[in-house]
Amino acid sequence: MRVATFGAHVLDVLAQPVDEIPGGQGAALVQNIRMSPAGPAGGTALALAKLGVEVYTVGAIGHDDPGDLLTTMLDRNGVNTDHLVTVDQPTSMSMLPIRSNGDRPALHLPGANLAYPLDSAPLELLTGMDHVHIGAPELLNPPELAPLLADIRATGTTISADILADGDPGLLAWIEPVLPQLDYLLPNDDQVRGFTGESDVIAACRRLVDRGVSCVAATAGADGAYVVTADDAEHARAHDVTVVDTSGCGDSFSAGFLAARGHDLGLLAAAEIGCAVAGIVATGLGSDHGDFTWASITG
Repeated sequence: MRVATFGAHVLDVLAQPVDEIPGGQGAALVQNIRMSPAGPAGGTALALAKLGVEVYTVGAIGHDDPGDLLTTMLDRNGVNTDHLVTVDQPTSMSMLPIRSNGDRPALHLPGANLAYPLDSAPLELLTGMDHVHIGAPELLNPPELAPLLADIRATGTTISADILADGDPGLLAWIEPVLPQLDYLLPNDDQVRGFTGESDVIAACRRLVDRGVSCVAATAGADGAYVVTADDAEHARAHDVTVVDTSGCGDSFSAGFLAARGHDLGLLAAAEIGCAVAGIVATGLGSDHGDFTWASITG
């Protein structure tokens, strides 16, 4: 399976545990501080590579040390980074003070992710993939992105997307041109509720299917994931794990789901694989946590 992830790349700086920020000039000791490649394109690419997928990633970074480090870390994990372009903006970063219960408030710099030159997208690469995953289409100017995705999909390449921003009706209106081009939309339950105003996750997902998405697979934390199409709705249970950090769990779910579809597994089985990968990532610090392979997940 050959996959390109296309969109947001972030370098995360994580500290754990941080249950409160010291006031004034105060200081606190923590057990861990580390950095991790992240973002719905970068983090998903890394997890896909661990699962044995041939992965290329497309996006923007800055002319800076964080961009160099992000590229090095993705390369080291088997992701082809030849199509990361440098722009005159800082590499996107997040500071994540991870709480003892695994919650992750964030201080986020969008940076270079807002400056990707869409007219320079590597169409030959993208149309040569089995699958293209769009990480944060809301940052890629959806009215211009939609015809590009139509050209990619016309070649037989399947397409998915994940959302980085919080869900609300205004954001849904902004990304709506992209929705009919998606085989899979992979948001979380809060996003689909925010998009649609529906309190029921399945009803909310179905509203998005009505707008043109073929399948919505919505993650729901400890409640697993819901897979909804025009004809069916199924539920994949989450694995019972001790949560350290939820950073990257959505991206790792996307990777597991897409890898499973590449192995011709059904939608529910793919969501179950996604939940298994996300469960492993949640047990450590950072989006890149976990020493897993396709064989270890499915064996």
